[in-house]
Amino acid sequence: MMSFAVDTKYQTQEEKLDVPHKKKNWFIGMPLAPKEESRIPLIPSSVKALNALGYKICIESKAGEKAGYSDRDYTENGADIAYAKKELYQADIILQCFPPTMDAIDHMKSDQILISPLHVGSMSLELIEAMRKKRIIGMAMEYMMDRNGSFPIVRILSELAGTGAVLQGAHWMTAQSRGAGVLLGGISGVPPAKVVILGAGIVAEYAIRAAAGLGAQIFVMDNNIYKLMRLQNILGRRMSTSALDPTTLAAQLKEADIVIGAIHSAEGRAPMVVSEDMVMDMKNGAVIVDVSIDQGGCFETAVPTTLQDPVYEKHGVIHYAVPNISSNYPKTASRAISNILSPIFMQGAGTNGIERFIVECEGLAHGIYLFKGSVTNEYLSSKFGLNYTALELLMPREM
Repeated sequence: MMSFAVDTKYQTQEEKLDVPHKKKNWFIGMPLAPKEESRIPLIPSSVKALNALGYKICIESKAGEKAGYSDRDYTENGADIAYAKKELYQADIILQCFPPTMDAIDHMKSDQILISPLHVGSMSLELIEAMRKKRIIGMAMEYMMDRNGSFPIVRILSELAGTGAVLQGAHWMTAQSRGAGVLLGGISGVPPAKVVILGAGIVAEYAIRAAAGLGAQIFVMDNNIYKLMRLQNILGRRMSTSALDPTTLAAQLKEADIVIGAIHSAEGRAPMVVSEDMVMDMKNGAVIVDVSIDQGGCFETAVPTTLQDPVYEKHGVIHYAVPNISSNYPKTASRAISNILSPIFMQGAGTNGIERFIVECEGLAHGIYLFKGSVTNEYLSSKFGLNYTALELLMPREM
């Protein structure tokens, strides 16, 4: 009887075909902003570039007008115009330059991505819970981080805010604006106004440039001595600086004509360094410009205001606390934001799934504060007493 040995080394194997996955064409919707916001996150030229990569972009009618862009400007560059919110909110990604609102959340569907400023100081538990219920993935523009560890949108808008803060301070010091009637830069025989700047980051740098250009006397305070040294070096000028201790701060505030709060927090609330008692000791008609108000503010007396009603007076001191100060210059700000967001979205073109999109779009992950019902921002979890979950634990291990 014959037997046949089987050579197991050469058995027929199932062939695995490399079947390409169909690329996803992401759908971005840009809603019309409320009246206090003028910026638009993507300008027409950026829409054209993203459209060429497969993105579908829909903008609510008239959403770009305050920034100087018409509906026609957008349609000529490949965007669709939505005349009803229902159409716009079918998008995968809602992209806007204003913080989340209950009205917007009501229009959103489950598992959508919302990319917007966060403004932690104005967030409420009700809003957070509404977003969690819909499993919305919330990404804060101000917390997006690049590979160098910096915050690109914060940086570019900080340049604008620093310059704008000085211009606003100078405007509200005029007698016509109920200020002290002091000119920022001195004239022959009359000393200049004194500008005290709290913080030594990008806002401070550009505030110093603007104030120095107008001839003001400048005093800068920060607890990071290396940041103060950096300012001295890059600006090429000697200026009065100090650590941010309460005694020196109180003394400087008494002499200040304009005080600019420019302290930024990497993840949570800005530190409150100026007490109400310190404000009470300031000059009548002095001006506070709290650029940090979008993170809660660094003055105890500061509450958020709007472009329509930007100032109020407390203890004889004028407070300017507009969170979106760059909205005073919407065309410049919109171009700046678009220049940063466009390359990020280009990295994610054609990716499949939200998780892969987040991984490919460098910078988005650090900005995520809500992910499908989980709170992934430690400050928000602490503020509202909610459980914190690290984003890494919610993402698939193999991407």
